[in-house]
Amino acid sequence: MRWQGRRESENIEDRRGMRGGAMVVGGGIGTILLILVMVLLGADPQQLINQLPQQPGAGAQQEGPAEASPQEEELKKFVATTLASTEDVWNQLFQETGGQYREPILVLFRGQVQSACGFASAAVGPFYCPADEKVYLDMSFFDELDSKFGAPGDFAQAYVIAHEIGHHVQKIMGISDKVAAMRGRMSPEEYNQLSVRVELQADFFAGVWAHRAQKASRILEPGDIEEGLRAANAIGDDRLQRQTRGQVVPDSFTHGTSEQRVRWFRKGLETGDLKQGDTFNAREL
Repeated sequence: MRWQGRRESENIEDRRGMRGGAMVVGGGIGTILLILVMVLLGADPQQLINQLPQQPGAGAQQEGPAEASPQEEELKKFVATTLASTEDVWNQLFQETGGQYREPILVLFRGQVQSACGFASAAVGPFYCPADEKVYLDMSFFDELDSKFGAPGDFAQAYVIAHEIGHHVQKIMGISDKVAAMRGRMSPEEYNQLSVRVELQADFFAGVWAHRAQKASRILEPGDIEEGLRAANAIGDDRLQRQTRGQVVPDSFTHGTSEQRVRWFRKGLETGDLKQGDTFNAREL
């Protein structure tokens, strides 16, 4: 992916230097392991965060300079550059449709973080909090994307960022609020099906970003598209469930199958047309 030397976003909030914490996760290491298993099964990060018990910690957070290796600082530049690219694309798209894009903040953290959606461990993976309109990212997830999910490469990492930005786009469009309002009127199985449509649309939006960024700035190199598709395939509910529990339970899907995630990401990538991304009214996902 061609990203070096391009504009870096200023909407980065670096909390990697924060230590201690005003809140801690109740239940200790057992809770952390349970969260990790649930995430691998395709659980919604926001649901997990909201369910985490919280209690006062031993001391207030202390902010100090973030100690980082040159490799990690280079990765931070990549994140900031990718975020800037999403800003450019979505600002332009919203202008074309007569709207206005609110640029989100991307929070970098290590290990654990407090958001307006609650306290979270890095085990939940990257997530978007609609309550404060921020994306939260522990960059160590990129190592897991390679080693655990078999999806290496910088464009695979960019796909992850663009997917979370896709949830921010849903928030601005009012989609997130409508979905949240329906939660109490549905069974868990029905809400899971709705969640799948939310996630697949975020995959589609990630593809739209890639399409528009390539058209405007020629960011893609040979093999990049394969990296992105490999990442989408690696985190499908069916594949994760098969790996972790040995069987697939479709009623518990919250993000979509590998095939669905790849197909909707590819559709956004190939068309770049927002009108093609209505997963909520699609007859077939």
